[in-house]
Amino acid sequence: MQEPIWDIAHLAHVEMYSPRLEESVQFFTQILGMSVSGRAGKSVYLRAYDDYEHHTLKLTAHPHPGIGHYAWRMRSPQALQRRVAAIEATGHGIGWTEGDLGHGPAYACIHPGGGHRVELYFDSDKYQPGAADASALKNTISRFPGRGANVRRLDHLNLLAKDVKAFRDFQLGTLGGILTETILFENDNPQGVWFAVNAKSYDLAVTCDHLQMENRLHHVTYAVNSREEVLLAADVCLENGIFIEAGPHKHAVQQTFFLYVYEPGGNRIEIANATARLVLDPDYKTIVWTREDRAKGQAWGLETVSSFHTRGTPMPEDLPS
Repeated sequence: MQEPIWDIAHLAHVEMYSPRLEESVQFFTQILGMSVSGRAGKSVYLRAYDDYEHHTLKLTAHPHPGIGHYAWRMRSPQALQRRVAAIEATGHGIGWTEGDLGHGPAYACIHPGGGHRVELYFDSDKYQPGAADASALKNTISRFPGRGANVRRLDHLNLLAKDVKAFRDFQLGTLGGILTETILFENDNPQGVWFAVNAKSYDLAVTCDHLQMENRLHHVTYAVNSREEVLLAADVCLENGIFIEAGPHKHAVQQTFFLYVYEPGGNRIEIANATARLVLDPDYKTIVWTREDRAKGQAWGLETVSSFHTRGTPMPEDLPS
């Protein structure tokens, strides 16, 4: 068995495109309860109250919705250098950037299989609360906002890829982590893959892009403290005219309790509670879901809405003709 690569610490942030930037900012601050931590150029940087870094979401004004890039924070400077060397050996590297608000130099590459830009870095400017948002608890990064859904932290990212197998192989063989769950039908081409890079059961999910496009986003997920708060988030969205696509309900894959909505820029957002599930087994075996398994629907039998399988951002109609 190949030794897993454990050089990634966690999913650090996602850059999301929005054609309605200020409306998207209002959604994330007032509906999700996040805070703005900076602005630069056409971008606004946000974080949830227990995110320890400067930001976990970068909203950038753009003609269409979608994803600009996502980033991994590495476990050490040495871990970063090891992964850079591995990427460069594959020929998929772009090179070093000077960094961004909140973090130092980053190495960028294009992920095969999906065409997404991913950046790796270690140096991080950790968020320092002020008098207005300091928590009464030393072990909470900033004060509980008491606003909207009160999301606590970035949980995971779900991407679409036209070649899920190629994405999987590059992630495991070059970047790192383990494959905790996968959807595998009759052939050898996975329909979905879920990667863990720490004790959480996944930080990144990748599912098949049935339109065979590149660099598309399925959703970004923020976590709340309990399943009850997912239900409350549904009420918050209902009262504020936010379109609810699916949920609240429980996934079979990974058992996440979920609510899927759309932010004003057109991107899908999940508000979720992952319960207490962790992967602690050092020789954990990947869970394989078959066609028959998936035909049963979600954990309690709910049929998955068709748009969940067909819609990502951008859609073809969002792009210039």
